[in-house]
Amino acid sequence: MRSKDKNNNGDTGSTGILMLHKPKSFLVTRHDEKGRRTVFDLLPPWIFQNGWMPVGRLDRDTRGLLLFVQDANWLEMLNTPGHIEKIYEATIRGHVKQSHLDEIAKGVETPVGLLRARSIAVLDYIGPKTRVLISLEEGKNRHIRRLFGALKDEVHSTPLKVVDLKRIQYGPIRLDVESGKWRFLKADEIAALQASVVKS
Repeated sequence: MRSKDKNNNGDTGSTGILMLHKPKSFLVTRHDEKGRRTVFDLLPPWIFQNGWMPVGRLDRDTRGLLLFVQDANWLEMLNTPGHIEKIYEATIRGHVKQSHLDEIAKGVETPVGLLRARSIAVLDYIGPKTRVLISLEEGKNRHIRRLFGALKDEVHSTPLKVVDLKRIQYGPIRLDVESGKWRFLKADEIAALQASVVKS
């Protein structure tokens, strides 16, 4: 079922950019030939009808912050690789060690080429899993999943695996709505986002 035509503040007007907290299992596309759920099923119908476009993509199993714009110039500016930092929280099956962090900093060879992160830090360990914070300036398809999949757990000699991935920040914009909810960005947030792109 689609959301009501009002955002979280009860307004129906457009301020140019909106934020959605994408849950797992939703595709980032305007159409799916197999009839699977898309992010537009979480938004009022007029968002789709008026040509709003998602900025970049999150794969089906990734959740978190997704921006939508109407303006093609904004879309091009925000989608240009290396223009804006994106921050993710990930839960990894396996223990991520300093040696892994060093490899990621230098770049890791994967089937799609050399992948690296702008920065990465271990947040904590939960049993056999590791929670990490990752920053990217450009992202290839399934970038973080491929990056860790090319590394091995030193104890079990098995590939590290991303079991949960959430984008929590896009430039200066932080995710602050519940899963499946959305809101328009405020004027000062849009100005900060534009300034961050200009500086990069």
